[in-house]
Amino acid sequence: MAESHLLVEREPGLLTLRLNRAEKKNALTRDLYARLAEALQQAAEDSSVRAVLLTGGEQCFTSGNDVADFLQAPPTGQDSEVFLFMRALFEFPKPIVAAVSGPAVGIGTTLLLHCDLVYVSRCAALRMPFVNLGLCPEFGSSLILPRLLGQVRAAELLLLGEGFSGEQAAAWGIVNAVLEDGAATLNKAREVALAFTRLPPAAVADSKRLLRAPERERLRQVIEEEGALFTKRLHSPEAREALMAFMQRRTPNFAA
Repeated sequence: MAESHLLVEREPGLLTLRLNRAEKKNALTRDLYARLAEALQQAAEDSSVRAVLLTGGEQCFTSGNDVADFLQAPPTGQDSEVFLFMRALFEFPKPIVAAVSGPAVGIGTTLLLHCDLVYVSRCAALRMPFVNLGLCPEFGSSLILPRLLGQVRAAELLLLGEGFSGEQAAAWGIVNAVLEDGAATLNKAREVALAFTRLPPAAVADSKRLLRAPERERLRQVIEEEGALFTKRLHSPEAREALMAFMQRRTPNFAA
């Protein structure tokens, strides 16, 4: 992977991870997942890092998984790069602030459920089309979204794969606020992330742990269960047909 696909920017107390694959709408490859996981693991151990800002820039957060990359080498277990990234984000002990503008598809939406604060632009377009691609929900979304939104709305998002806007995400409590454009969103997220650099780090870490403690072990179990089924479905004829149809820009055929 080209080094420039993930920009790692440092300033006092703050680490910014910026997806930088604009020509592919910041689609996530195995190598990019591995780089993100490694950066988070290192930041977790680095006492000079007080907070992390995660963004894709002012135009696009991420279009989700790089389908061609996944078809070439689907993940086969919990040691695959995507699951290493999920664990690194799930276990991260310090505040993570996300700035989202434009598309946030698949894991581009579900990863936001594991960030501490999320800011989106008015042009943000969120969607979790797992079933549409012959797959299933991932990263704890099958537990978090029904509890956050209710069963019927979660079914619209996870079973039908319906998209939703930044304004809807804010109204439903998925994100903190909607900003006018990508620049304003990034500025707001950076301002909030920098606020953590002025707070006592141990108190912040303890408070984050307490906030997430009640459902933590159940959520960890659900993430593992989803991951196992997601991996199995990636190798299914349905997923193969759906993903190939997506790449070939045609309607999938799920006839028996």
